Amino acid sequence: MKLSINKSRSLWWAISAAIVLAGIISMVISWQNPNIKAPLRPSLDFVGGTRLQLERDCTKPGNCDKPIDINVVREVARTQGLGDSSIQIVADKDTGAENGILIRTKTLDREQRTQLQSALSEKIGAFDEEKNQIDTVGPTLGRELFTSGVIALIVSFAGIIIYLAFRFQWDYAVFAIVALFHDVLITAGIFSILGLVLGTEVDSLFIVALLTITGFSVNDTVVIYDRIRETLKTNPNRPIADIVDDAVNQTLGRSINTTLTTMLPLFAILFFGGETLKNFALALIIGFTAGAYSSIFIASTLLSLWRERAGKSTVLVNAEAMDTSAGSHDT
Repeated sequence: MKLSINKSRSLWWAISAAIVLAGIISMVISWQNPNIKAPLRPSLDFVGGTRLQLERDCTKPGNCDKPIDINVVREVARTQGLGDSSIQIVADKDTGAENGILIRTKTLDREQRTQLQSALSEKIGAFDEEKNQIDTVGPTLGRELFTSGVIALIVSFAGIIIYLAFRFQWDYAVFAIVALFHDVLITAGIFSILGLVLGTEVDSLFIVALLTITGFSVNDTVVIYDRIRETLKTNPNRPIADIVDDAVNQTLGRSINTTLTTMLPLFAILFFGGETLKNFALALIIGFTAGAYSSIFIASTLLSLWRERAGKSTVLVNAEAMDTSAGSHDT
């Protein structure tokens, strides 16, 4: 069955626009949220500070009988001068019961951490020292990581534009970059929504995921563009919409198979991997899906529309020139 993507290109663009718009709205809301103050919920990697993940010791009789009251935790934090901390109830990895708390706050020294932990133990129960996790990152390192990540993204985008402009033509490069922005925005937007709803944080691995997504997406787009260019050389007078449809259909199986086989290990990491890699795998799954979609339905259809309009403009200019020439002969 032949897929006529250009006939329904308004639908493909509308789907993308709706997802991107939802993500942008979420990022604005997240930025206005006093507990986040950023488009995406940043992890300790970027903002610096101390993160404490404490889990109650349920082997002690009666220690986990009552659920943790987040208001009690907030009150304890407030008495310790940490009222602006981000506090969440988290589930135990082994049992699934919500017997843990996650606190992200300003940088605390050893004495302050001990005082906070003791005060919380008195109110909600003793903690299991083997399961407790405490991390501290300086704000300078956090800013350096963020700056380095943004620069890496900008450099990769610039390199892709230069490569595609030389290998193809400038309009190919422009629409490939539009598709890349689409993939990055969708990935970031969905993580922004997850940050608001589920408290999902982005760390330095998220930047690595975005760089990986740009490479994967542009590879898919180049394959389709190569087929379009080859067909244009052999059949320059064919309608560009037909050429694009044929190119997409000829490479569709390859695109789908490549994406699915790449995602299999990512799903394995997401469901069975360590906690630190799950968000990385999720970002890649979202980005690779968006990349396959944008290569097929966004980059190719935008190129088709542009070439159609550019072709009409050329025809009009030539027609006007012929009319002018004919008029001068008549006089």
